[in-house]
Amino acid sequence: MILVKSESEFREYIKKDRVLVDFYADWCNPCKMMDMIFEDFHDIEIVKVDIDRFRGIAKEYKVMSIPNLKIFSNGDVIKEAVGFMSRDEFSKFIND
Repeated sequence: MILVKSESEFREYIKKDRVLVDFYADWCNPCKMMDMIFEDFHDIEIVKVDIDRFRGIAKEYKVMSIPNLKIFSNGDVIKEAVGFMSRDEFSKFIND
């Protein structure tokens, strides 16, 4: 997992062929639970964006609830989900 440190870094990551962006907050318990799920998956790059630190990015991508997961491909959102997912649900989300 990669923690985004700047808006320009975020912009570079989403240009990749396929990357999962996890919009999260440190105070969010379901977000922390998702981190444990992420540890089991190495077939997709996971980039984490703290919505409290990067409010502009969160607003741009209409993040209203967290955890908010978006799969980007070449700068475009191709898939998204909101809320905690089990390992099986997350696996289906990234592989379907």
